[in-house]
Amino acid sequence: MQAPMTTDDKPGFNARLWRRFVTIARPYWLSDERWRARGLLVLLVMLLLGQTAFNVLFNQETGEFTSALAARDTERFWASIWRYTAILAAAVPIYALYYYVRDTLGLRWRRWLTDHFLARYFDQRAYYRLHAAAGIDNPDQRIAEDINTFTQQSLYFSMIVLGSVIQLIAFSSVLWTISQGLVYFLVAYAAFTTVFTGAVFGKRLIGLNFRQLQREADFRFGLVRVREHAEPIAFHDGEAREMSALQRIFAAAYANYQQVLRWQFKLNLFQYAHGFLTIVLPTVIIANDVLSGKLEVGRAIQAAGAFAAILSALTVIVEHFESLSRFSAGVDRLHAFSHALDTQASPPAGAHDDSSGQIRTEPGFELALERLTVLTPNREHLLVQGLTLAVKPGGGLLIVGPSGTGKSSLLRVIAGLWNTGSGEVTRPPGSDMLFLPQQPYLPLGDLRCQLTYPQTASDISDEELLQWLERVNLPTLAERFGGLGAELDWSRVLSVGEQQRLAFARALLAKPRYLLLDEATSALDATNEELLYSQLAGLSITPVSVSHHPAIMKYHHWILELPGNGGWMVHEANGYLWTP
Repeated sequence: MQAPMTTDDKPGFNARLWRRFVTIARPYWLSDERWRARGLLVLLVMLLLGQTAFNVLFNQETGEFTSALAARDTERFWASIWRYTAILAAAVPIYALYYYVRDTLGLRWRRWLTDHFLARYFDQRAYYRLHAAAGIDNPDQRIAEDINTFTQQSLYFSMIVLGSVIQLIAFSSVLWTISQGLVYFLVAYAAFTTVFTGAVFGKRLIGLNFRQLQREADFRFGLVRVREHAEPIAFHDGEAREMSALQRIFAAAYANYQQVLRWQFKLNLFQYAHGFLTIVLPTVIIANDVLSGKLEVGRAIQAAGAFAAILSALTVIVEHFESLSRFSAGVDRLHAFSHALDTQASPPAGAHDDSSGQIRTEPGFELALERLTVLTPNREHLLVQGLTLAVKPGGGLLIVGPSGTGKSSLLRVIAGLWNTGSGEVTRPPGSDMLFLPQQPYLPLGDLRCQLTYPQTASDISDEELLQWLERVNLPTLAERFGGLGAELDWSRVLSVGEQQRLAFARALLAKPRYLLLDEATSALDATNEELLYSQLAGLSITPVSVSHHPAIMKYHHWILELPGNGGWMVHEANGYLWTP
C-alpha cells in the first residue's frame, strides 16, 4: 500500500499540481510525434475559434428574431430565421469535427504515453522492484485507467479554459455595448463564487476523490486475486474468508464514497443556486431599461446570452469543480507512479561500491561469486556471508540445506533480482542464463508461445516444437488441445507437473549456458525428473539447482551446503553423503 500523504503532498489546485501536470505532459509534446500532435492541436484551436464565432452569431440572431417577433415585423423575422439556418448549416460540421479531432489527439496521446510508461515499467525490472518494495499500489490501474483519464481530461479542460478565454473576449464587447453595469457586476460575482468554491470545497473533495481511486483499485485487485487463486481457495474452503476480506475492502470504498456524495451534495446545492441565479440576474439588472423602452426585448435576450457566456468563462472552475477534483487526484497518482519509476531506474549512489550495501553484477563467460554476502531485502536477516565459488561450464552446482536458509534467495541474487548485501556476481548476460521457478510462468498466448517465450518471434518449425514436447514426455499435449495454435489459460488447464515439463521444454529449446532451477521438478516423479535432467549435458547446459531430491545429485559436480547461520560449505558431489 502507498505511504500516507504528508501535508505538502495533499492533492489540491496549486502550483505543485501544475508542475506535476507539466512533468507528465511535456515528454509527448517534445517527442518524435510532436509535429503531428502540434498540428492537431492547432487545428483544434482553430475549430474552437470557429465554435465561438458561431456562438456569437447565434446569440445575435436569437436577439434579432426575438425583437422582430416583439415588433410583429414579419419580413425582419423570416430574414433572421434564414440567416440563423444558414449559420446552423455551417456550424454543425465545425462542432462535429471539433470533437473528432479532440478525441483523436487524446487517443494518440494515450497510445504514446502508455508506451512511454510501459517502457519505463519494464526497464531495469522496475515492475519487479516496485512489487518488492510495495511503494505503489495498483500500477496496472495507473497504466490502464489513469493514463487514459489524464490524456482525455487534459485536452478537455485545456480546451474549456482556452474556450473560456476566447468566449470572454468575444462576448465582452457585446455586453459592454448593451450594459456596462452588467459587466461590473459580472466580474465581482464570478470572483466571489470562484474563491468561495475553492475555499469551501477545494482540498476536501479532491482528497476524497484521491482516496476513492485508491480504494476502488484495491477492490478490483482483490477480485482479480480471487480469480487467479480460485483453486487453492476452493481446496481450503476459503470462500468465507475471501468474501469477508473483499467486503472489508469494499466497505472502506463505500464509506469514503459516502463522504464524497455528501460533499458533492453540498457542491451541487451551490452550483444549482449559482446556475439559476445566472438566468435571472441579468434580466433583473437591465429590466428598467427594457420596461422604459430604452432597450428592445431582443437586446435584452442578447445581453442575457452574453452574460451567461462570460459568466461561464469566468466561473469555469465552479462549473467543473467535481470533474477537476477527480482529474487532480489522477494527476497526483500518475505523478507518484512516474516518480517511483524514476527512482527504480536510478541506482543508488555508490551502487558499484561494496560499501553501498549493494551486490555488484558484472558480465562474464562463467558464473562466479566473489566474497558474496546476501541479506534479505529489508536487511533483517543474514543469509550467506563471504561466499566465493565458481561454476565452470559443464560443472553443475546443487544447493542444499534446510528450508529457509537462503537457497532460493541465492538464485535470485545470481539472476540479478536481489542486490542487498555486498560482493560480486559474475554471470553470462541475457539469454545465456535462464531461470526456472517451482511454479512455472505460462504467459497469455498459444501453445507455441509457451515453448518459445520470451522470444517475440521464432522461426522454429511446428515439427521441431512437437519433438521438444516429446522429449519432455508431453507427446500428446498439442493434440489434446487442438494444436500448437490453441490459446487457453494454460496455468489452469495443465497440472503442475505438466507445467513444469512444458517450462523445461522451453529451457531445453533455448539452450542457455546456465540453467537456474529452483525446485523446478518438485511435482515430477523420479522417472520424469531423470528424463529432464539427463538431457542437459547433451545440450551443454550447466544446471545450478535448488532441490530436496537426492536423485538429481548425479547431474551436478559440486554441492553447496547452506546450514542457515550465514555459513557455507562446498563439497564434491561424488561421495557426498546426503542428509535431508
